[in-house]
Amino acid sequence: MPFTPQEVEAHLINLEGWEMEEERWIVRKYVFSNFMKGIAFVDEVAAISEAFNHHPFITIDHKTVTLRLTSWEAGGITAVDIKEAQQYNEAFEKARSE
Repeated sequence: MPFTPQEVEAHLINLEGWEMEEERWIVRKYVFSNFMKGIAFVDEVAAISEAFNHHPFITIDHKTVTLRLTSWEAGGITAVDIKEAQQYNEAFEKARSE
């Protein structure tokens, strides 16, 4: 069952950088110091996504990686999207510290 827009906004308070878009997506742009660091992050995103069996839309624009999540089967944003976004943020923090 998808979250209501109000529930999504409540979860996003604790998810740095993520925003709701069109009341059916959560989206975040990650900016890296160079292209290859962004690509390495996308590899980590892929591994996390496979573990969840839930995959984001990924856009790579030079040093910016944009991730967009929704749960199609549920018709909106669910707890899986929120948990996965948290793991993407953790991977980003790890990548920035390396």
